[in-house]
Amino acid sequence: MESTYWQDVMAADYAVPGDRALTDLTQELVRGLASTNPQVRDALAYPTLATWLERGVYDDLLPGFGDGLCAGLAYGLGEDGTDTVFRRSFTALTLAEVIHRDNAEFLVHDEVVMRWGDRLATWLLRERDLRGYVPDCGWAHAVAHGADAIGALARSRHCDAGVLRALLDVLADRIVKDTQYRWVHEEHDRVAHAVMTILHRNMLTSDELERWLKPVAATAAQQPLMHETLPEWPTPPVFNARGVLHVLLSQLAIGVKGFPIPGDDELFGRPIEARADMLLMLTEAVQSSQPYIYRPAANPRS
Repeated sequence: MESTYWQDVMAADYAVPGDRALTDLTQELVRGLASTNPQVRDALAYPTLATWLERGVYDDLLPGFGDGLCAGLAYGLGEDGTDTVFRRSFTALTLAEVIHRDNAEFLVHDEVVMRWGDRLATWLLRERDLRGYVPDCGWAHAVAHGADAIGALARSRHCDAGVLRALLDVLADRIVKDTQYRWVHEEHDRVAHAVMTILHRNMLTSDELERWLKPVAATAAQQPLMHETLPEWPTPPVFNARGVLHVLLSQLAIGVKGFPIPGDDELFGRPIEARADMLLMLTEAVQSSQPYIYRPAANPRS
């Protein structure tokens, strides 16, 4: 990917160049998503694709464009600590922009969006490389980008209650999944924000949300035995689960903003109907995760 060429494109306010076919330009940009050079990947390829998507450059091609991107989610899947993670992770982030565009303009049939959702969920649950910032290469951030993509899906008009339950389950499974990586680069915040997006849809009951929360709370509540000798505590899954609970409790108490896309003001302006129940459930989960710090609830639920 020729950096000077694409820097000129950026300097021209991302105007689509007329000297090359759009197909060739797009293929070069998609290849750039896999670059280990953050100046190519983060500063040129991704923002150009995101801007062109937002401006409607791909509107007539959106189903095929999204399908083509999905191939990148399987590239090197199962590897850990290799450079292939950049293509997978930035594919997910770009696919989130594709879904945002459909959310804004209603361009794609429901079966297409659900197909993208299946591919995203499969990738996120099977992803082993959960590094956040990689020295010399910049952000990998698979968990954060995956959560952003789940959040984009959760905004979709194509998602009914059953799909939203499935998206929550994907997030829960990712949170509690065994891994060597602690989330220390705001992954908790991005995962919690995706959950908040689902809560704002007001399609799930308090009982359904309680069932979703149970495995996360159970993982967060794990405690080491006094005689155990552990290389680290909390273990990464416990650390990750506790972090999500704390951040989700804060976001629910304070409120969150959506991304600057059409429709988000309407979505995030709606009160969460299960907010009171979720606050109570999250408070109890946080108290149970560290009972030596938090006082028990004054009026515990029966």
